[in-house]
Amino acid sequence: MPEAVGVRQAQAQRTRGAVLAAAAAVFVDQGVQAPIRDIAERAGVGIGTIYRNFPSRADLVTAVYRHQIDTCAALAPQLLAESASPFTALTRWVDAFVDFLVTKHGLGAALGSGDPGLENLHTLMLDTLLPACATLLDACAAADEINPGITAYPLMRAIGNLCITGPDYDQADAQHMVATLLAGCRHQA
Repeated sequence: MPEAVGVRQAQAQRTRGAVLAAAAAVFVDQGVQAPIRDIAERAGVGIGTIYRNFPSRADLVTAVYRHQIDTCAALAPQLLAESASPFTALTRWVDAFVDFLVTKHGLGAALGSGDPGLENLHTLMLDTLLPACATLLDACAAADEINPGITAYPLMRAIGNLCITGPDYDQADAQHMVATLLAGCRHQA
């Protein structure tokens, strides 16, 4: 009997993972207000399966972005371990953060929607990503690779502001401006 329970749990995890992956892809294409039926179709499940796992749209949006935020945060120690310098790790992490911000259509709208179910999304981003960024900045400061006084919140807020794209300002523009910002943060010996 326990083996059957383990198989069901594994299947439920696979289904949940498929729904999250499908929702992430649909959100990029259509925004967070995309029809649930489009997500279900892409995941290969019924609409009821989505609502069974995520009772509200806010639950689904939060779960999708939580997974992506956690992935971005986990990059910080990994990049510190494998990069030639802390500033290189910071640069690579910021590139991933920019990609997350620019490609997640509807994230800005979700953060500013006023939906009480999504209020925790902004807090989740801050609580998870600020410590990751701070770890990188601390390593840069210890290696004397960054100007003194640069802290995680103002840096991430500046990056976020530079990532607001529009008709005359796209992802390439955002990446260029963020690279320029980081270059200005680098300590010149």
